[in-house]
Amino acid sequence: MIPPPRHADHLAPGSPSPAASASELGDDESWSRAPSAAELESNKGDLAEIRNDNVPASIPQKQKTSKAERRAIQEAQRAAKAAAKEAGLSGKSAGTGSGANPAMPKQAKSSKAPQKKDVPQAASTAASEKKVTERPSERDRKKDAPHPRMQFDDVHRVEKAKKRAIVNQSEARNRVELFRHLPQYVHGTQLPGLESKFFQLEPMHPSVYKVGLQYLSGEVSGGNGRCIAMLLAFQEAIKDYSTPPKKTLSRDLTAKISSYVSFLIECRPLSISMGNAIRFLKNRIAKLPLTLSESEAKGSLQSDIDRFINEKIVVADKVIVSHAITKVRDNDVLLTYGSSSVVEMILDHAHELGRKFRVIVVDSRPKLEGQGLLRRLVEKGINCTYTHINAISYIMHEVTRVFLGASSILSNGTVYSRVGTASVAMVAHAFGIPVLVCCEAYKFHERVQLDSICANELGDPDVILKVPGKSDLGHLKNLADNENLQLLNLTYDATPSDYVSMIITDYGMLPPTSVPVIVREYRKEQLWI
Repeated sequence: MIPPPRHADHLAPGSPSPAASASELGDDESWSRAPSAAELESNKGDLAEIRNDNVPASIPQKQKTSKAERRAIQEAQRAAKAAAKEAGLSGKSAGTGSGANPAMPKQAKSSKAPQKKDVPQAASTAASEKKVTERPSERDRKKDAPHPRMQFDDVHRVEKAKKRAIVNQSEARNRVELFRHLPQYVHGTQLPGLESKFFQLEPMHPSVYKVGLQYLSGEVSGGNGRCIAMLLAFQEAIKDYSTPPKKTLSRDLTAKISSYVSFLIECRPLSISMGNAIRFLKNRIAKLPLTLSESEAKGSLQSDIDRFINEKIVVADKVIVSHAITKVRDNDVLLTYGSSSVVEMILDHAHELGRKFRVIVVDSRPKLEGQGLLRRLVEKGINCTYTHINAISYIMHEVTRVFLGASSILSNGTVYSRVGTASVAMVAHAFGIPVLVCCEAYKFHERVQLDSICANELGDPDVILKVPGKSDLGHLKNLADNENLQLLNLTYDATPSDYVSMIITDYGMLPPTSVPVIVREYRKEQLWI
């Protein structure tokens, strides 16, 4: 029960006292029962009267109109609008201006409304024009976009490529269905055909032709070795180049370099580092000043190639060695996989400084690249252990650090290297051993790759069937011709960044999450287009 107020002054004038209301509630029992239908109707009438009394007299109540009346009103409004529009047009044509129709305020409002709308429209058009001017042109966007890779499961595109090809290659018969988009040819048939065409390839420079043959035979391998051989061949081709009549040096030389690159791709697919070097060279050709003579332009390009090889490969390896040597201590057991030139330089330099350590060389078939590294390390007096990748989990408990090389490092921190690198890194991660990847900055790429399927290189499938030292294997003879057997020899794999502890580059030692910083630095240096 609500208590009454202490002072009677708080009550509004004319309002009943609490005692009176209480006595009224006590005397009348109608509040405790539900109201009847007659009472509800009377209450509704009272409310309607109160509402009508509260409405001001200045606002007339809207009368209900029939459908025909509403239609007549709409027709009259349309006719009035049409007449007003015609009057406005005639007034403008007569030059009377806005004072010719003073009795039409609605038309004046409507004529002012579009002017208000035109202001934001003009601002939006100006902003859009500004955005258009800030955006790069279509040609520049096409240059920035990565070149689409050839899909070898497209029959029509493969036939067109064969017509333009210089190297006659026959496709492998039993191809793995998952990798049909990658080129896979019968090995051993391209080299004799190319040697017979040596004097028939007039537009091909001999130095480029020689490098292509070395790629096919496997004489030149490794990311740095292939890139240096290609750049030196281009340097020789630029030295012997002469601009044809009615042509400019920049355009014609760029077309020549593109034809050389196509020939090298037919011999063996390019690595990511080679693609970056080609971009660098084409960028330098495109930015040659028009005031330079032909000899000066050629000299400038040759010096640019020398500078790229020296700064981005030779000096970069020395800087990587100076950073990585701080991670080699006495009594360390260092594990490496395959044969990496920069890792070999680190081990040699640590041995020269007198560090006492042991090296475990892990190798795998079919290339067995670790045997050459093992031979060179043993000749220099370094204590080594040699094993295959199938025993990696049994020897990992002895290891203190893992040093790996890389063919490329992608923008998401994925390490793209020789097949088997991912297995070594994952086993080391499971044992809690730090994995250090040594890679030059020119091998970094802005591409993102999550697997080893969409982009890879297929090696010779017949090499898997050949076991070194065993020439007569009756149970493996003629297996390559069997339709029920599909041979797969992958060249690269992708190691996720979760299994990499640190990346050692010529920019310093950094985590895999900082790879985009290196890519931006290359953008600033304008090494990439």
